[in-house]
Amino acid sequence: MFALDPRLQQDTLAIGDFPLSRLLLSNDSNYPWFILVPRRENISEIFQLDIADQQQLWQETTALAQILKESFDADKLNIAALGNMVSQLHIHVIVRKRDDAAWPAPVWGKHAAIPYGAEQVEAIRERLRLVLTDDFTFLEG
Repeated sequence: MFALDPRLQQDTLAIGDFPLSRLLLSNDSNYPWFILVPRRENISEIFQLDIADQQQLWQETTALAQILKESFDADKLNIAALGNMVSQLHIHVIVRKRDDAAWPAPVWGKHAAIPYGAEQVEAIRERLRLVLTDDFTFLEG
């Protein structure tokens, strides 16, 4: 049975589900930072997914990236699957702007996280409700 890693639970806010992956928002208002977690148990690497799930994960990642680039007017997207701190497979999709707190450096460890306020989270959810329409189910926050 799928269970979200405790560290991901602690550091993120659940947004909803694609057919394969749970979409999370990193609770760091320095950057629009989203995380996709395939809802499969005991998976730490992409190659451990079967071929259909690998293809689905890539479709979800690229679709999300395109939506975020347009919706958040990104200058660049950072997409990564590192897993050094959290071994559960997860894909970071981070909206980067030339004027963000860490530009042009990576976001990891650059600045302390600034948690979102409830109104900020709701504004992001509403923005995503306008564009995540096909094959996406929102979870209530």
